[in-house]
Amino acid sequence: MSTEIRKCVIIGSGPAGYTAAIYASRAGLSPLMFEGNAPGGQITMTDQIDNFPGYPEGTSGFGLMEDIKKQALRFGVETQNKLITKVDFSKRPFTLITEDEQTVLAQSVIVSTGAAARWLGLESERKFRGMGVSTCATCDGFFYRKKDVAVIGGGDTACSEALYLSTICNKVYLIVRRDVLRASKVVQDTLLSKENIEVVWQHKPLEILGDESGVTGIRVVSSLSEQTKDINVMGVFVAIGNIPNTDVFKGQLELDNNGYIITKGASSYTNIEGVFAAGDVQDAVYKQAIVAAGSGAKAAIDCERWLMEHPL
Repeated sequence: MSTEIRKCVIIGSGPAGYTAAIYASRAGLSPLMFEGNAPGGQITMTDQIDNFPGYPEGTSGFGLMEDIKKQALRFGVETQNKLITKVDFSKRPFTLITEDEQTVLAQSVIVSTGAAARWLGLESERKFRGMGVSTCATCDGFFYRKKDVAVIGGGDTACSEALYLSTICNKVYLIVRRDVLRASKVVQDTLLSKENIEVVWQHKPLEILGDESGVTGIRVVSSLSEQTKDINVMGVFVAIGNIPNTDVFKGQLELDNNGYIITKGASSYTNIEGVFAAGDVQDAVYKQAIVAAGSGAKAAIDCERWLMEHPL
């Protein structure tokens, strides 16, 4: 077991984690970051980002994270490309165990492990990711201005995505496997009143259609007749939810019904004193890189102030 007790350990390396690292490093906390098995987070799978401040010509998700990482490294953050597989938050110093059974002791921990989008599991879906298939209308909807698109899902997220897209796209097909929507009534009423949104009831996707230029349509099948039909669209938005990466924290950190870490009020404080959460792992609403980065800054500031009041 390592005898060194790290002042601040950051678990996760997306926009929240690296922003927390920048702030923590500048505050003299000498943070150690565990990047996990997806350095940079799921944003690295996004080909074009035009809504992150400071990039007037846009950038790629990978390019954005490389720039943020370089900034963090300039301030001396230490990184390890390892996954944390077990934690013990029952007492300080906190104990973290890596995938290769390294033990790390920490005075404080910032959790920024993010969330993974739920996918349909279709081979064609993987093929056309970044070529017309997306999980974020706010991120990618701009590229389909005045075009026809499809949204898959029937909950609040899917309906909100469809409503947003209806303001910029020519037509939006909402593909719902059931005969009802699971969204709140006010959202349903608004959606059903939109002339350019067509709900395709009781159908599920079979295949994303496309060519070398990207998506050209989607093939769906009726759950009643089992008949298939093709819908011509240039973009497909999968909105069937996200899975927060919180399995390792179950039983220790307080989670909501969907597995997101619960933080106190507008802060990054969790139910465990000295453990903070930032980014998509505690945000089921916005799920934007800029919001995650802001919450990473908050977590580092909260952590710095807490450490000043609770030295070991």
